[in-house]
Amino acid sequence: MATFPEKKVYTVTEITRSIKLLLETSFHEVWVMGEISQMSDQRSGSGHMYFSIRDEHALLKCAMFRQANRKLLFEPKVGAKVEARGRITVYEEGGQYQLVCDELSPLGVGILQLRLEELKKKLAKEGLFDEARKRPLPPFPERIGIVTSSSGAAIRDIERILGERWPGIEMILAPVRVQGEGAADEIARAIDNFNRFGEVDVLIVGRGGGPPEDLWAFNEEVVARSIFSSHIPVISAVGHEIDFTIADFVADMRAPTPSAAAKMAVKDKLEVLEHISDLESRLKKDLLSLISNLKIRLERLRKSYGLMRPVDILEQRARRVDELSHSLRLMAGHFLDEKKKRTESLVHRLTALSPREVLRRGYCVVRGYPAREIVKRVKAITSGQKLELEFLDGLANCSVLQTSQSQEER
Repeated sequence: MATFPEKKVYTVTEITRSIKLLLETSFHEVWVMGEISQMSDQRSGSGHMYFSIRDEHALLKCAMFRQANRKLLFEPKVGAKVEARGRITVYEEGGQYQLVCDELSPLGVGILQLRLEELKKKLAKEGLFDEARKRPLPPFPERIGIVTSSSGAAIRDIERILGERWPGIEMILAPVRVQGEGAADEIARAIDNFNRFGEVDVLIVGRGGGPPEDLWAFNEEVVARSIFSSHIPVISAVGHEIDFTIADFVADMRAPTPSAAAKMAVKDKLEVLEHISDLESRLKKDLLSLISNLKIRLERLRKSYGLMRPVDILEQRARRVDELSHSLRLMAGHFLDEKKKRTESLVHRLTALSPREVLRRGYCVVRGYPAREIVKRVKAITSGQKLELEFLDGLANCSVLQTSQSQEER
């Protein structure tokens, strides 16, 4: 008699967890590339980020939790092609498999390049690249500070060109590592030490060419901030003409090569001497021309009417002075007559308003006695009150016998 195997019935949770275990074991760490097609950015709340990536035929749900997306060096957007590193797992509540991302970068862009672009944005925002703060190089430096490797080709090129262009110029080398672990700190420390020393006029900071990884010390923030803080003008000379580093953007001058930096730092002595000789010749020529022009002007003055007939000119000027003096006297006399008439008119008007003129016409001033306040109305005095009367020629005291008001004042 045939027997049937006992059937195994799973719960939803059991089957989901089995699938989850299988996927997580098989795809513990994978790289997946695709295009972001959906984006639900919740970083302002939980800090987590949920999105999907897809290719022509399939779509994969993704999650990137707060600890991981804090390290992002770019802003993910729908339509961006990306590479994602993470593990495949199952979101049990939704019954969906997904990629939990630990790293996300634009497709084809290395992590070093992302760091570089992020640092450039940060430093540019702080003003470290502003052209307005960059200083010109001194025209005739006496001492050059050099920050580079003591064994590289860069220092030999710099020394050779400086010696050729301005023999006898003093060079001080601060030997540093220019690549590898700790190189950036050594470069920054050398720049700071030169500034504390304070006895150099220009700094050349750089190295010879190489792959981007070898030049990376000059992309570090510590080097950029040391160059920015330097009181001494800095020439950045890193790699070849096609190489650009953060140091190039911060420095006062960027040289395409160390050799070019040496040419920027000092002038060619032979060219300077030739220029001085040319200036000397031009000065002599200009002085001779000036002397010749002055001689011509002097000869014209010597033959001029003023120098040949000075007495006639003086007589003409004296006659003009007499004419002006006569006109001035006439104008002054007219002015004074007008003012005299105006003054006499004002005196006449003031005299007519004088209190003594009123007294001369037969009036008198009545004052109370003994307070001598002026009395203007009858109602202000009483019978028997003593008064003082002022006439044109003197005073009189009297007593009031009787008062009587006019009809208009009643």
